[in-house]
Amino acid sequence: MDSTTTLSDLRRAVHDFVDARDWHRHHTPKNLAMSIAIETAELMEHFQWLSIEASQALVKDDAARAEIADELADVLIYALSFANSAGIDVSDAIFRKLDRNQTRFPVEVVRATLGRAGSE
Repeated sequence: MDSTTTLSDLRRAVHDFVDARDWHRHHTPKNLAMSIAIETAELMEHFQWLSIEASQALVKDDAARAEIADELADVLIYALSFANSAGIDVSDAIFRKLDRNQTRFPVEVVRATLGRAGSE
């Protein structure tokens, strides 16, 4: 579905869900930012104390993957609701951030640094 669903589709679905329940009055930037953090913590809880290898294995387990997907959906739903509430163009924000990160983390510098770290 990712290849056929647009960001605009998702934002509209989140907006319609919130609107049908009259939750807009509760969906303030503060409340939504806190909700993103809370749901992110719930996502992180699945991986707490796991090694890198165990975390990679966990997402291959169908039951665990479904629970993890639910938590990720919660994070993204709140993030989209935040964007709706704050009037943030998510695509523009992401492209601007990637442009800034191109300067902050040039490919040749990052690859050279990773190469040194792996040889130590």
